[in-house]
Amino acid sequence: MVNRPLGKSLLGVLMAGALVPLAQAADAPTLNTGSTAWMVTATVLVLFMCLPGLALFYGGLVRAKNMLSLFTQCFGIAGLVGVLWVMYGYSMVVDSSGMVEGQVTFNSFVGGLSRAFLAGMTPDSLVGEIPEGVFVTFQMTFAIITPALIAGAFAERMKFSAALLFMALWFTLVYAPVAHMVWGGAGALMHNWGVLDFAGGTAVHINAGVAALAACLILGKRKGYENTPMPAHNLSLTMAGAAMLWVGWFGFNIGSGGGLSGTSGVVMLNTQLGACAGILGWMFTEWFKVGKPSALGLASGALAGLVGITPACAYVGVGGALAIGLLCGVFCYLSVTVLKRRFGYDDSLDVFGLHGIGGMIGAVLTGVFCVPSLGGLVEGVTMGAQVVAQIKGVLMTTVYCFVISWIILKVVNALVGLRAHESVEDMGLDLAEHNERAYNH
Repeated sequence: MVNRPLGKSLLGVLMAGALVPLAQAADAPTLNTGSTAWMVTATVLVLFMCLPGLALFYGGLVRAKNMLSLFTQCFGIAGLVGVLWVMYGYSMVVDSSGMVEGQVTFNSFVGGLSRAFLAGMTPDSLVGEIPEGVFVTFQMTFAIITPALIAGAFAERMKFSAALLFMALWFTLVYAPVAHMVWGGAGALMHNWGVLDFAGGTAVHINAGVAALAACLILGKRKGYENTPMPAHNLSLTMAGAAMLWVGWFGFNIGSGGGLSGTSGVVMLNTQLGACAGILGWMFTEWFKVGKPSALGLASGALAGLVGITPACAYVGVGGALAIGLLCGVFCYLSVTVLKRRFGYDDSLDVFGLHGIGGMIGAVLTGVFCVPSLGGLVEGVTMGAQVVAQIKGVLMTTVYCFVISWIILKVVNALVGLRAHESVEDMGLDLAEHNERAYNH
């Protein structure tokens, strides 16, 4: 049984400041080469999810004239956030100064800057049983892919300069504080509430999904959205990108344990089952609703199931994983068809429908299926109390992210303008903004 204090995945424990030089004490943790090798691999897998996985998934879904713009945004975000992460992001997430178990202080919301520019890190610094440098880079890949997810919502209509400025501010004011609230350890806000989030249902998926909703509401619809067909220009690339995301997700989820243990096998199995059940949930719902299952639907179902299982993967049994994946497949399909049509927003690549809705469903159902009576692996909790804690985490993330994202977007619009000119939309962002084409015939 997983029997940890509520709110603490092993990742949360590691991020709470267990940074120990090798020679500090006789009983200090020692380097585990097996766990280190795995975490290096997991780090590469998560980077692979963004580049090329997410870029291909998104790029294939837009019109050919905007294909490269998704790649430039993913590369630009990777470069920008990677540098900001080392400058101050890592410190804002892991610094536990001023935090007290069970008490709410300013540092319950965001960490300090004592670790800015990785101050104090040496080749001998360990986080748990792995080198701190590996841990820093692993967490950097999370920080990179989260804002990159948002890009799918404003695809084909936001200026590149605006996208970069928005991402820099969003990473600083939204991602880093929310990641700290979730994983900051004893005294962090969601830790105090007992929120369970093993690998990023709140900090990554709900966070990105809600910011995506704010972005597409403020930007407005693409030119011709209501009356011009905008089919995906290359679904083969999209399917390949989705497959890369699925493969990379094992690094995302298993790596969040910070090493290797018996729980790693549980996480791996649940991650796979979430994806498989998500495919079935989306496929059969679409089949029933429109008469034919689509290739994009199967890929989207896998991602919906993966999003849903992310917070729960170390806390639920196989039955819980199957239920979460299946329900996310069904309801994410309904969100990108019924919900989006009813409210009329243009979330270009359904970031809110997949990551926002899937993340919320997965987070709440973590509280349902984590209890031992339903095959869960968390002892000493009641379903009612845990579901309430999960809902509090979802609401806090949703409200904070939406409000701050809205403000950031308004500021960026005032400074440089958010939306590309109509002539740029007509020409395509690739040629107009980057003077390149994805395809030269």
